[in-house]
Amino acid sequence: MIKNYFFDFDKTLADSGGVSISATKEAFKVMGFAVPETNVILGYMGIPAEISFKKMARESLSETQIQKLTDTFRTIYQKVEMKSTKLYPNIVSMLTSLKKANKNIFIVSSKKTDAVERNLNNLKIISFFQDIVGFDKVKNYKPAPDGILLLLSKYDLVKDESLMIGDAKYDIQMGKAVGIKTCGALWGAFDVNGLANERPTYLIDQPMELVTLE
Repeated sequence: MIKNYFFDFDKTLADSGGVSISATKEAFKVMGFAVPETNVILGYMGIPAEISFKKMARESLSETQIQKLTDTFRTIYQKVEMKSTKLYPNIVSMLTSLKKANKNIFIVSSKKTDAVERNLNNLKIISFFQDIVGFDKVKNYKPAPDGILLLLSKYDLVKDESLMIGDAKYDIQMGKAVGIKTCGALWGAFDVNGLANERPTYLIDQPMELVTLE
């Protein structure tokens, strides 16, 4: 039986892809770098900006330039996130059902922890989550297993009772690295084939399907 649910945030619980794309393009433009194409940006969603920006940049960027670029991105992102980030349909119903069933619900995200908390507060769903782990709380980012391992240890959770849910291949890779069940969330996925090719334990079309998994 599944008792512990580890959720990705962006494009799994909330549709924030448009914000990330526009903020990324604007940040590259402001910094005077070649602006990445939309598909390139979407392909790297699911890993921290510190890593993805270096990979999507056409120029060879120094660590200082990467830091300035990510700082610029986050400043731009924060200005527009409230009006542009929306929950997917039935997310609240799904979380409510899990909470009523006394499940443990967590978030493991590639965002900074305070940014995820801000988003959850704005969307009025933070009360559902027992704990939140952003990339700043671990040494190694997705798809490394550090975020889940931290929570398993902190709350003395059983691997066989745990499930990682996400829209990107990095989420599935992380769950597999830990040795827990995995679930691909198709409703927000950009690369459906890439997600399916990771062969998650479950592949679902609607959030409420999570409530029926065992």
